[in-house]
Amino acid sequence: MTPPRVSTEEWQPVCQVAELEVERGATALVHGQAVAIFRTGDDRIYALGNHDPFAKASVLARGIVGRRGEVPFVASPAHRHAFDLRSGRCLEDAHVSVPAYAVKVVEGVVLVGSRKQDDAA
Repeated sequence: MTPPRVSTEEWQPVCQVAELEVERGATALVHGQAVAIFRTGDDRIYALGNHDPFAKASVLARGIVGRRGEVPFVASPAHRHAFDLRSGRCLEDAHVSVPAYAVKVVEGVVLVGSRKQDDAA
């Protein structure tokens, strides 16, 4: 018998929105991956892979959350590279990105879904 496969459409509950500090990151294990969860000042929730490719360390959840114009970002505490919270793209180097994950909130619970597809051409 073949073991059941986890659907890429499956949503995993992570925490209550109220448990997330504004402009701070938190970490969670989602579908076997270390994910950094962020709540911005406008109450939007984002999820990125926690691994900083420049520092080669899992530190993004400890980064500084901010905005550059309309772009919400987290700056790695290691090398200060900024990653767009919506897409995972590095703002200083367009060739580098971290995984971004689909997020939704249902009845106050943060749910993280599959990895977003790269929209870059």
